Amino acid sequence: MRTPPRTGQGPTGWGSFEALPTGRTLVMGILNVTPDSFSDGGLHAGHDAAIDRGLQMMAEGADIVDVGGESTRPGSERLEPAEEQRRILPVVEALATAGAVLSVDTYHPATAEAALDAGAHIVNDVSGLSVSPEMIDLVARRQAPYVLMHARGTPATMDALADYDDVAGEVLAELEGLRGRLVGAGLAPERIVLDPGLGFAKRGAQNWELLRALPRFTATGHRVLVAASRKRFLGTLLEEDGTPRPAGQRDAATAAVSALAAQGGAWAVRVHDVRAGADAVAAAHAWCGVEPAVLRPGQARTGAPTGAVPR
Repeated sequence: MRTPPRTGQGPTGWGSFEALPTGRTLVMGILNVTPDSFSDGGLHAGHDAAIDRGLQMMAEGADIVDVGGESTRPGSERLEPAEEQRRILPVVEALATAGAVLSVDTYHPATAEAALDAGAHIVNDVSGLSVSPEMIDLVARRQAPYVLMHARGTPATMDALADYDDVAGEVLAELEGLRGRLVGAGLAPERIVLDPGLGFAKRGAQNWELLRALPRFTATGHRVLVAASRKRFLGTLLEEDGTPRPAGQRDAATAAVSALAAQGGAWAVRVHDVRAGADAVAAAHAWCGVEPAVLRPGQARTGAPTGAVPR
């Protein structure tokens, strides 16, 4: 496996969760080390290809690289933790060496702990209401920043569980219940990031309702992650002759959502096309008067509220 560039020889990252800038919305790049993810499965399935893509994302403006070894597309099959770790741990180790701030996209506590040991900083858990006690105990013990995403069921069953009377209110209430379990176990509240779980047990229009309700989520005082990139509801929005726009052709719509999320105070946006996402966030912040619009490693940090845009 190829050795990644060291500091001064290539892209370098922030190095730690605490060093991430706090004056603008961050960009989280999606690195799927999988053969079957819905839009880019197989493109970066090998370790070297995944490391190269992670370094490229850092150079394009990713503040965080989100490494995942298992597809969570609707209907996908569950993966054994040992195979998940085989796919991602060498990638995590290499990118950590390059200074990347890394999140690990997993619902397996064993994988999360192995990734933290290998240099990851954040646990991004898509298990939603089925979050395991072991995961809660792990992140509390390690005080690991934890993305608490809303979901119901599993990727195989979630489409049948998207019934809500008030989608924003119910999603927020369910997240607050889970937050209580995390805080009760000892995880510091400031380590919890809320994710409304776009596309996970949500039908098309429900995702737009959640995005319009972003102020309700940021009002909790927690960081909020918006993860809309290339998702099915964007393809439905852009359908032609009844055919949804293919996943790889949804990046312009994703960038528009990213800009609006930045304007709305999201802590971070999770995207496949990092350069477009970083440009969208920079334009939104410049419009709102955030300076500098783009902040890279080594530049001065600001003291503005996390992900907030002045009104």
